[in-house]
Amino acid sequence: MRRAMPGIAVVAAGLLLTAGCSSGSTSSGEPAPATNGIGPITLAIGKDNPGWLQGVITGWNKQNPNQKVTLLLLPEASNDQLAQLVANLQAKSDEYDVIDMDVIWTAEFASNGWIIPLPESQFPLGDFLKPAVDTAMYQGRLYAVPDYSNADVLYYRKDILAKAGKQPPKTWGQLQQLAETVAPKYGLDGYAGTFAPYEGLTVNFAEAVQSAGGSILSPEGTKVTVDSAQALQGLEFLLNGFQQGWIPKVTLTYEEESALSVPGPDNQVYGKFGVAALPGPDGTGSSSLGGANLAISAYSQHQRTALNFIKYMTDLANEKQMLEQGSFPPVWKQLYTNKSLIRSYPYLPVLEQAINSAQPRPAITNYDQASLAISSTVYEALTHQKKPQQALAEMAGQLTQIIRDG
Repeated sequence: MRRAMPGIAVVAAGLLLTAGCSSGSTSSGEPAPATNGIGPITLAIGKDNPGWLQGVITGWNKQNPNQKVTLLLLPEASNDQLAQLVANLQAKSDEYDVIDMDVIWTAEFASNGWIIPLPESQFPLGDFLKPAVDTAMYQGRLYAVPDYSNADVLYYRKDILAKAGKQPPKTWGQLQQLAETVAPKYGLDGYAGTFAPYEGLTVNFAEAVQSAGGSILSPEGTKVTVDSAQALQGLEFLLNGFQQGWIPKVTLTYEEESALSVPGPDNQVYGKFGVAALPGPDGTGSSSLGGANLAISAYSQHQRTALNFIKYMTDLANEKQMLEQGSFPPVWKQLYTNKSLIRSYPYLPVLEQAINSAQPRPAITNYDQASLAISSTVYEALTHQKKPQQALAEMAGQLTQIIRDG
């Protein structure tokens, strides 16, 4: 769950990216891992990041000419990123040193021995958002360092809602009404999200289910709970939007980066968007926790440099630069209360609240298989290949098998 942004929508749900204080943060004197290797390293990261990142890397390379960082770009979609990373790590390749991971991958990578545990005392974890730190832990140990966090929020065209004399929607019904009545008057298409059949769709579906009071799996990921009335309500909310036209069908192709690039000369909306909490059936909805963590490959030959680079990349100055130049939500708590930053980014308080109240995705070691099962069956329902009840029943069966095999 990296990011999504609306283009032609009057209200569009997406990860702000552009989409804390841990009890595990100690000075226990935990010994550093065997990271004696010093030398050039690589950073494997999704291709939606490099704009702001190149300056950070250039700064490091100037200070460390013998330990330069080379950027290796992964595919856009998180599922494709995961497939490429897994293939590399299963081969025990040393091509990747520092790995930028979706927060949900920590358990899988750590349990397989692909990444190394990190010394908690060397990172200011108490200054980070606690939900972000929690995603970097596995079985009580730190296996990654939060890079950025995020949670889904609702983007809306504040200029158009002001003209229409309307407030941002707080319920699904209000969202539908605005998308059906206000959007067409201003040449807009309605409501949008990342609904292509990949992890973005899994997240959008999970949030609809959570907002209706349901869940897909139990918190520990050991029991399937998706075959429920609440899950059906969440799925039908999305399906009805497509059937009734206030969710445009083109969004069935949207992934993070493609959702940012809506063509047309009228796409001049900088400064015209507001941000609000996701709506639910009867009030504020539920977001899923997203973001990315930085980990060190167990097969890296220069793990000490990798560790120092992660410390550099996640320091306060670079996190601030990441926000200002890349619009990625930082993990440092103090940046969300910085008055100067709030003047420039007035959505920060809403985003911080969304992150702190977001529900984590189940930390299961085969999450990628579960996500594919979820997104594929939901996509079949949204494209009328399966009835909603049939899709949920098949999803439940597939998830049960995945948990059993895991």
